[in-house]
Amino acid sequence: MATNEQNEYILGTNEEELHRLGLQHQIWASEAHLGWSKAGFNVGQTILDLGCGPGFCTKELAYIVGDKGKVIGVDKSENYIQFLQKTAELHSIPIDAIHSDFNNLLLESNSLDAMYCRWALAWISNPTEILQKVLSALKPGGKMVIQEYFDWSTHQTQPSTPALSKAIAACLQSFKEQEGDIDVGREVPQMLESMGMKILSTRIMAKLANPKELTWQWPKSFYHVYFPRLVEMNYLTQQESEQALKDMEQLGNQPSSQLYCPSLIEIIAEKV
Repeated sequence: MATNEQNEYILGTNEEELHRLGLQHQIWASEAHLGWSKAGFNVGQTILDLGCGPGFCTKELAYIVGDKGKVIGVDKSENYIQFLQKTAELHSIPIDAIHSDFNNLLLESNSLDAMYCRWALAWISNPTEILQKVLSALKPGGKMVIQEYFDWSTHQTQPSTPALSKAIAACLQSFKEQEGDIDVGREVPQMLESMGMKILSTRIMAKLANPKELTWQWPKSFYHVYFPRLVEMNYLTQQESEQALKDMEQLGNQPSSQLYCPSLIEIIAEKV
């Protein structure tokens, strides 16, 4: 997979980030499957995976819909779409991998049984417009399952340290100064209701980890990728970044340490 591309993700699209996303998917896969099950994702359906990235969810959805269904994976990263295409070919599973910005995405009316997206709406300036586009493509009774951040500021460690706390705060500041709304999840139910969709369920997804749990590795891997970028963007000094990573290592050696991850919300809605 190529290491550089224009319009790449905030964390890039190189192999290091690909592996981090794989770990991230392991942490959150059970939450995705719970949402899909509640929404009735099933054999024979056509499902859109909006902002699919390298397609870890897309692959699993393809096994759910089977050879009589189809999953459409859409992402702006050409690297990730190429990776997904290779995955589809390797496993002979029904995936259409589409390289497209959401604004340029063309969807046929009444062609989708469902849509899933996770961490896709937080990075765009016009989520309502994009959701309206997806709504037009949904069949009557079609479902949306959306999992986005509800409150990124909940992210913290216990015990806290000055350097790590400052670096975490710098992450949030950098997100807020970019396109989109990192906490878009709290706005999504109102967006969908305003379009005439029926909200079937909402739930908060929260994770508290200690160093012995796999969940601990999710933010840790993020820090190692993103703190150096914060130095490049002048949110942290090199010394501050290095000290924050050292603090995280020290917390990881203390079994009583705790890490509360940013909280997410899941919204399941139906086209009526």
